[in-house]
Amino acid sequence: MIFSAKRNQRLRVLIILGLVWSVGLGTFLGLALGATWNIQHGSQFGNFDPALPSKVLDINGNVITEFFSSEKRDLVSYNEIPRFLTDALITREDQDFWYHNGFSLKGILRAAFMTLTGHLQGGSTLTQQLAGKLYSDRTQLTLARKLQELWWALELETKFSKEEILEQYMNNMPFGHSTYGVEAASKYFFNHSVKDLTVAESALLVIQLVHPGLYSPIRNPNGAAKVQKDILNQMVQAGYVSAKEAKSSYDEYWANYDYSRGSMSTAYWDRTDKAPYFSEYIRNWVQDNLVGPHDLYKDGLVIHTTLNLDDQLAAQAIMTQGIEETNLKFHASNQRRLNVVDSELAPMLDLLGYSFNIGELRASPTQYLRDAHDYLAADLSPTIDMAAKLFGISDLENTARETYKSVVALTSNNQVEGALITLQNSTGYITAMVGGSHFDRLNQFNRAVQARVQPGSSFKPLYYSAAIDSRKFTPATMIMDQPTVFINEDGTYYTPSNFRGEWAGPVLLRQALAHSMNVPSIQVLAGIGFDAAIDRAAKLLGITDPAQIAATFPRKYPLALGIISVSPLQMARAYAIFANQGREVDPIAVLYIQDRKGNIIANPAADTLNELRRKGSEAQIISPQTAYIMTSLLETTVQSGTLDYARWKVGGLPMEMAGKTGTTQNWADAWAIGYSPYYTTAVWLGFDKPGNSLGLENTGATAAGVYWAEYMKKINEKLPPIPFPRPSTG
Repeated sequence: MIFSAKRNQRLRVLIILGLVWSVGLGTFLGLALGATWNIQHGSQFGNFDPALPSKVLDINGNVITEFFSSEKRDLVSYNEIPRFLTDALITREDQDFWYHNGFSLKGILRAAFMTLTGHLQGGSTLTQQLAGKLYSDRTQLTLARKLQELWWALELETKFSKEEILEQYMNNMPFGHSTYGVEAASKYFFNHSVKDLTVAESALLVIQLVHPGLYSPIRNPNGAAKVQKDILNQMVQAGYVSAKEAKSSYDEYWANYDYSRGSMSTAYWDRTDKAPYFSEYIRNWVQDNLVGPHDLYKDGLVIHTTLNLDDQLAAQAIMTQGIEETNLKFHASNQRRLNVVDSELAPMLDLLGYSFNIGELRASPTQYLRDAHDYLAADLSPTIDMAAKLFGISDLENTARETYKSVVALTSNNQVEGALITLQNSTGYITAMVGGSHFDRLNQFNRAVQARVQPGSSFKPLYYSAAIDSRKFTPATMIMDQPTVFINEDGTYYTPSNFRGEWAGPVLLRQALAHSMNVPSIQVLAGIGFDAAIDRAAKLLGITDPAQIAATFPRKYPLALGIISVSPLQMARAYAIFANQGREVDPIAVLYIQDRKGNIIANPAADTLNELRRKGSEAQIISPQTAYIMTSLLETTVQSGTLDYARWKVGGLPMEMAGKTGTTQNWADAWAIGYSPYYTTAVWLGFDKPGNSLGLENTGATAAGVYWAEYMKKINEKLPPIPFPRPSTG
């Protein structure tokens, strides 16, 4: 057959195009096959390890909180998924799921036709959607991606049953508001497990898959209700549910719907945290101490901690009320002083201001400006900051940030804060931790472990224990409580006074400590010397670095009154050593950590306790005999000393307890630290920045002591009363 030159040219072009197409298709299929082979024979094919939040559990296995970033997910098995949800999913997404082998030709043709006519529509089966989620980038609307997705879908159908594919689909797909998987979505949207879903909730859940957030019942309840009804009608037509049951479930859901829920809500911001200061402490500990390539926010770790949620909730309730009461007393005392200023000084300032035209002296406008500033800082700044982040307006965000800084500075000086920390005597387990009045953006400083404040007279037992060890002093040693001048090592003079400027004359050492007399305590320090006192205090507080010891403990007699800077955790540790018969106590927060498969990857509690056992006698900070005498002295404080009022105020304590209060210079800090045979607790009240006074009504005895006694009664009354352990010898 003879062709014209023109036809020969066309034929050559067609042959070349055919070859190019064949080579291209072969290359693509080869790459796709190779990628699929690699996935099949690699570690990821069939091994579904989606991002999972890490759970933080208390000592009894109760969930405290979860750590996750963008994906909140809880895994469930296929048997836990209700039939209504499976039926709704298949009705919505893939009606031929049970019959196809991974793809639907009808669906592909329908999607292609709709796309060509200008109506973008997906034609992927559930299996293809899962394959795309696991092994592809579904944001790429390309033919190559669709072919790869199809190939992987066929492989999934070959390796897994339909039920297994549905299980993986239900656990992996996004449902909006940072939730992934049906269990997390059900808990977020409906506040219960997927096992308890109704047919109306099931329909509402599956419509989140199309465009997570578009038909969210939180952000768009009207739109969600409309599409939900369409799905229910389709389920009725398919015979999955009766019309009566669908209508009843739909009506009941919307009749009880909470329209007040914020539209900006997400699983991250709505997550429950029953002990936020402790959780943040755990998060920092894990990031600092867990060795290996572990992602706290995606690897599904299970962190078993020492916290006792029952004790924690009691601590939070008591401290929240206590800090509020202390603030009311503080501000009432301040207001009395301000009333004098307002009634006598303010009119004079106004008169001077108007007479000489000095605007800064006019009191009233200043008050208005302060009120306006308070409103801006407390109410408007959070809204400004949120809007700035949403719309990317950096200037707004900077304004909000600066305002927050000014609020923090203001509250640091005028807001009474507090902390509580509890240790189990025998193990050092941290069973409760309260780091402040509340945990939010303005208040994340954990005062229980991070604060460095003066302990006042609660420091005295630390060096009293060295005095007992020295055998120069006993509980029956007579000491003079009278005006005394002490000469420091540098030659300077120090003349202390007692709390009310009163003197008792000759007193027993036991009574001097119980009633927190200053001059007798300084005489005890002088009697044993600075070296012995500092060495003992440093060991009890856990300070081992020589440079830090030198910086912490001044070699001057005011040291006897607690003018050092320590944390409540350090003070609790010191007193817990008394309660633990003089043996070292290392605070422990994490028992052990498991990976998502249940393997233990860290066991810090056992490691710490084993290390203490290996120390042997080196772990004996003070002798059991001295520890027992100190406990006896501190029991007197509870029975007839500065904690006697607190004991009476709470109606008595359920068992033997020992402790000490502390109030610092100018009533800036109030402490109460003490222990039962089971637990040691430290309570602190004060300010984040020095320079203010709690006032005479808020001392260690009348404020911190009462909250300590209330809490210790609460957590010990459920335990059998036992005496403090007595040493076998001595």
